[in-house]
Formats: sequence, structure tokens, C-alpha cells
Amino acid sequence: MINDKAILVGVDGSHASYKATWWAANYAKHAGLTLQIVCAYSLPSYAAVSFDATYTAMGDDNAAHSDAQEILSKAKAIADEQGVEAATLIVTGDPASVFVELSRNYNLIVIGNRGKGGLAERLLGTTSSSLPAYAYCPIVVVPYTDDDGNLMHLNNTITKVAVGSDESKWGLKALDIAADFASCWGAELDVISAVPNLKGVDGEDAVMESYKEDLDVRIKPLQESHPDLKINKQIVSGPAVSALTKASYDHDVVVVGSRGRGGFTGLLLGSTSQGLLQHAVGPVYVVPRKYVEAAESRLDTVPSSPAEVPTKSLEDIAGVEEIPVDKAEPEVAQQIEKTIDPDRQ
Repeated sequence: MINDKAILVGVDGSHASYKATWWAANYAKHAGLTLQIVCAYSLPSYAAVSFDATYTAMGDDNAAHSDAQEILSKAKAIADEQGVEAATLIVTGDPASVFVELSRNYNLIVIGNRGKGGLAERLLGTTSSSLPAYAYCPIVVVPYTDDDGNLMHLNNTITKVAVGSDESKWGLKALDIAADFASCWGAELDVISAVPNLKGVDGEDAVMESYKEDLDVRIKPLQESHPDLKINKQIVSGPAVSALTKASYDHDVVVVGSRGRGGFTGLLLGSTSQGLLQHAVGPVYVVPRKYVEAAESRLDTVPSSPAEVPTKSLEDIAGVEEIPVDKAEPEVAQQIEKTIDPDRQ
């Protein structure tokens, strides 16, 4: 569902964040949404680390602010290369808590994942402030490399979408969003349901058949609401994280729900060695718990889109400043794009 809310992408000067900017601009252009770019920084009392990992004078806010503007100008040029004009914001303070408040105002938040360090680590940590668990809008995490350090290529056009499916309201909402997203691109949708390994279990065939029937029941509303959408079904034995990580190798986007405790949250916010967000080689579209529950206390219903989540004025969110910046020269953006995705023609 298209509404007047924008897409927000977070940048910190890393190539991973510029890759996320490219993905966000590409999607914004396709979906007819506006784009806003935000750079976040904080100044610890002992010293301030500038964006290039050098130390600035203690409390040197001017230097950090100038760095942030330069980062935003480069990101803005990347968006401009795709014909997308972006507004720019600067956030000071703890980015995780500010981003949670900002998430009320957006259709989608996009961040890049480069592993340890930088904005992504602060937003994707396993603490209670982690963005995928507590945002009020869906989150897309764009990987920069695979586990071996190989740069990941992003396609201009999305043709295959995978979604992890279970019977929870979070899983059902992920199904709805995945169907809308795939339909928007004219892509096909693979619905993946992970089930326990039943090998050697009495009545194995009957149990597996019941899983298939349950999946058919979940998919039927999608077939009715998206009659032109090609939907494929997969029942996979074993952990969901393994199945969805594997799916990220041959799908343009993997969609998954986050339910707060257990289930897919262990998959999303668990240890670095096992979490999907750390090992996926394609963008992961997370449907957060708070997004699903945002309207329940008032409407007894899940919001059909981010448009139904009440917004919060930027003036009421501490540490957020809307600041216009000039975009960098096209040559700067083109050089960054060659670095972050050498396979792009």
C-alpha cells in the first residue's frame, strides 16, 4: 500500500551504508516513495571518534557535524544517480533509541550490515534497544559482503522473494507484506515453512501432510488477494535460520517476522554465528513485533500498512535535525558505486 510516508536509510560513511542507500533509492523510485537519508553520531565524554575512525578533540561536535554532512552529501549523490531526490537528517545521541522513535514516521527503514562496528552494529545488537525487534515500521538490512568477504551484487529489478512462514500473527503479517512486495515488483514468491526433522518419527507422512495443509490454509488468502502472483510452497525440515539463509543466495529479498521472544527472534537477534542477519547474502526484510502490535491496543487489529501507525513530529524527537546538504559531484557517487558493486554495469 503506497502512502505519503517516506523511506529512511541510515548512513555512517561506510561502503555498507552507501550500498543500503543504493537499494533504498532503487526501491523508492520503483514504489513511488520519497527518500530521506539520516546520519547518526554521538560524542562520548572521553573522546570522539570521527567517521574515518580517527580521534577528534574531546567533544568536538563541529568536526563530527561536518563529517556527517559530507557523508550525507555522498549518499544524496548516490540517490540522485537513480533520479531520486532525498532529504537529509542528522541524529545525535544513541542511534538505536532515536531510530525507534523515527520509525513511526516511515514506510520502511533501510540499513547496511558490514558486521562489527559502525551504525549497523549499534542498531542490530542483541540488546533490548535493537532496531529490528522494536521498530514501528519494517526494516530492511542490506548485506555488504558474504561470510568470506565477497562483495554482494544487488539487482535493479527484484524477481524472486522468499518469506519465512509460521502461524503466529507476526508470521502471517510477514506473509502479507511479502506478497505485497513481490506483487509490486511482478516477482514470484516462495513461501518457506521450516518444520522439525521428522525422519524416523511414527506417522511421519501423516504429520508432514498436516504441515502442508496448514501452509495451504495460510497461503489461500494471498492467492485470493493476489490472483496474478505466482506463489511457490516449500516445507523444509530443520532450523528456519538455515533454510532462510540458503534462500538468500537465490532470492533478491528474504522477508521474516520478529515476534519478540522465541521463534524467529532467536533467528534474527541471536548469536552472531547463527543469526540470519549476519549470514544472509541478500537483503532481509524484517517485520518487527512493535509494528504488528502498534494498533492492537486501540483497534484490536494489525495495521495494514505503516500509514496506520501514528507519526511523531521530528520536533518531539530529541537529537534529530533536518539539515539540507548539497549533493556530491556525480563522479564521487559513480566511484562509490563501482567500489560497492563492481558487477553493476
